[in-house]
Amino acid sequence: ASSLTEAKEFVKRLRRQTDLCNMVKTVRALLNNNSTVTVLRSGLHAIFNEKSLDVTKDLFQEKFRNPKKRQKNIQLKCLKNFISSLTSSTDIRDLLSCLSSDLQTFVIKPSKSKEAFKEQASDFMLKWNLLLSNVGKILTINRTDSFG
Repeated sequence: ASSLTEAKEFVKRLRRQTDLCNMVKTVRALLNNNSTVTVLRSGLHAIFNEKSLDVTKDLFQEKFRNPKKRQKNIQLKCLKNFISSLTSSTDIRDLLSCLSSDLQTFVIKPSKSKEAFKEQASDFMLKWNLLLSNVGKILTINRTDSFG
């Protein structure tokens, strides 16, 4: 029974690894296409310029000191940093390094304990997924050309 459980876990990890490898191959091909990256960047910048994300205008300003609002700003800041490092022929490792650096700065370092880290990390992931879902939805509906 123990071996069967371990084998199932191994298969799950292998599938995730395969999915990630396939995604990396796709992203690498897209990053090498200058026109695709340019259109994607312009679509992402348009989302911010139009303020079409499902956030209030005040979240784009730094005047709030409420921790919940600052946490939401963290996701926006990470996304903006990611977009700014997104250029044609950017290596995917550079993009991952940018995200890793932001996570280190905004999630890992501020955590004082293991419990605080778990709470902050899960809160970040929940809001990050929500933000990316909204970005994907807006690109799908309003900016279909951004998908190349």
